Amino acid sequence: MQTVDITSDFTINNHIFYLNHAAVSPWPAVTAEAVKKFAEENAHLGATQYLQWVKVEQELKENITQLINAPSCDDIALVKNTSEALSLVAYGLNWEAGDNVVIARQEFPSNRIVWQSLESQGVKIKFVDLDASPAGKTPEQSLLAAIDSKTRLLSVSSVQYADGFRMDLKQLGHFCKKNSVLFCVDAIQSIGALSFDVQAIEADFVMADGHKWLMSPEGLGLFYCRKSLRSQLRLSQYGWRMVENQFDFDSISWSEAKTARKFECGSPNMLGIHALNTSIKLILSRKIEFIEHLLVKNSRYIVKKLETIPEITVQSDISDTRISGIVSFRHQRISSETLYNELMAENVICAMRHGNVRFSPHYYTSKEVIDGAIEILTKIIEKIS
Repeated sequence: MQTVDITSDFTINNHIFYLNHAAVSPWPAVTAEAVKKFAEENAHLGATQYLQWVKVEQELKENITQLINAPSCDDIALVKNTSEALSLVAYGLNWEAGDNVVIARQEFPSNRIVWQSLESQGVKIKFVDLDASPAGKTPEQSLLAAIDSKTRLLSVSSVQYADGFRMDLKQLGHFCKKNSVLFCVDAIQSIGALSFDVQAIEADFVMADGHKWLMSPEGLGLFYCRKSLRSQLRLSQYGWRMVENQFDFDSISWSEAKTARKFECGSPNMLGIHALNTSIKLILSRKIEFIEHLLVKNSRYIVKKLETIPEITVQSDISDTRISGIVSFRHQRISSETLYNELMAENVICAMRHGNVRFSPHYYTSKEVIDGAIEILTKIIEKIS
């Protein structure tokens, strides 16, 4: 594995133990600098360099294409967030009464509510409890067993937000393609943290926001749509940007853009574009395989430290094929809410999800930060006990 100096990638305050990248990530130093530079340019020059901004936007799509191994940057749309991309799929497809969608019961609301909203159109939502898979069956097998002749789409999170469970996307994608079921992946807990290949998993739709593992501001995300399906998604929002000739403002006639830009109805978030592009360039320069290696190493280190604390039980699957950047745990006697509140009060920035405390480091997180957080956790438990 390469030797790279990553100590200067982030400048987060030393008194903060930041373990919350699965929620909202700090920005890298270069990203913060890019935002400052863009703000200064706007303050002094306005939109004088707008054509250069457009080039940055195109560069971002090319970098996203490389990061997720999409066939072409024409397959990438820039959206406000994961929920918007999921809605583009849910309300772009032509549903028939009796169709069903298969999802996990454990899904984050973004990947649940949008499908539930289709029930008014006669679409049935089939929930699969990943924690209740029969003996000898994997969660993937339980999901696939729920698919029947009326299933139009399977939608899953690449990594479950609450406990960090990593799905076998290749198995799911291969089955869906073989059985003519659409495969939609909410990859917000993967892209930027773990290697991700839209072609290898045979995904039809992939979406992710930039504010978690991609280490960028909220308000900008990516949407991958397989080329053969773009024309099948009807639009529910329209504007100057989603037409083929987007700068022909005087023409009365128009047609939808042939690329994924058809899903971008209005003016782009240029500030977010400059930020996200800078963060992704950092990821590409570090190489996602290197980032994943360090991330998994940090997760394992957290687990190792947690296992030394009496009455703490790790809720995450840390086997080689399942481990991610999320480690969830609980105490046998002390409520997770109490632990979470106490940790936050001591500047251990974390989350509480599904009744567990959730730690989520990134590649740059040092052992000193993890050790400090664990030491604070230990003292909290001793104080309460």
